[in-house]
Amino acid sequence: MKPKAEPAVESFLAMLAAQRGAAANTLAAYRRDLAVAAERIGSLECASRADIEGLGAAWADLAPSSVARKASALRQFYGFLVDEGVREDDPSSALPRPRIRRPLPRLLGHDDVAALFRAAEADAAAGTPEGVRMLALLELLYGSGLRATELVSLPLTAVPRDAPFLTITGKGSAQRMVPVSARATHALANWLVARGKGGRFVFPSPRGGHLSRVRLFQLLRDLALRAGLDPEKVSPHVLRHAFATHLLEGGADLRVLQTLLGHADIATTQIYTHVDAARLVTLVNQRHPLARS
Repeated sequence: MKPKAEPAVESFLAMLAAQRGAAANTLAAYRRDLAVAAERIGSLECASRADIEGLGAAWADLAPSSVARKASALRQFYGFLVDEGVREDDPSSALPRPRIRRPLPRLLGHDDVAALFRAAEADAAAGTPEGVRMLALLELLYGSGLRATELVSLPLTAVPRDAPFLTITGKGSAQRMVPVSARATHALANWLVARGKGGRFVFPSPRGGHLSRVRLFQLLRDLALRAGLDPEKVSPHVLRHAFATHLLEGGADLRVLQTLLGHADIATTQIYTHVDAARLVTLVNQRHPLARS
């Protein structure tokens, strides 16, 4: 059940969906944060600066990242109210602005990825539909860097017959073309045969619709165990990070990586320059005109 929201909040969420193309998960997070704030101070539309200051005090024990997320939701909400002429003042200036350091993503090394593929290929060789599907999922997570939601909700129409690309609809309904390697194309073709006909998703669920993100997470954890890896190290997001990091290690351009990952802002992609800092230092030392032998 959706948390109850006041009309102004509903209008704000509708704006995010219509004008910014916010995804359902994003809208749910905004709705939840605003509803929790309203439970503490009452109507958000009528809240005073003192009410907003009280929220900051209530968040004192939260992690800086949580405070930043909650404050961002409220700032955007009050900015919307001012833009719409609902309020003349913006009380969100009273909210705290915690300084947070973006954590580096957990990484899988090349040997770890190879172990995952050995286990998945062995399962697929047994010919079971589950094994064939797992290999196709792994190939697209690591080989194309898809987000978990993009992968599980991939429609059959996104898979062309005569081109090594997928048409992906990512965050904000933005579309991008993602290349698919020859081995991933082969794994995907095998799965499309094994899945049979019926349904509009590449990875359908037996209960209708498509495979869930939770089930994808579980399947990867099970695969990690069979590969002899710590399952806590493996997730769809970690494989996406491995895709990006290993491409950068291989010399991929940051702008190309931004396009492949579907990042709207290059600043999001730049986190990988920290992950691959050692390679960048070596590159400068070897290639800069003033580098010494």
